[in-house]
Amino acid sequence: MKTKSLTFEQLVQENKQELLADEKQLSQIEKRLEKKQTGLLRDKQKT
Repeated sequence: MKTKSLTFEQLVQENKQELLADEKQLSQIEKRLEKKQTGLLRDKQKT
């Protein structure tokens, strides 16, 4: 973590930003997973 001391409000803001970034990353992972699963289902139906 950062060495400078932050105010409570700054910490809250920093945590919000990190949560938003995490949420965006999770959303991207979920989309990739859905694409993979859809592709696997399509491949199964072909055989």
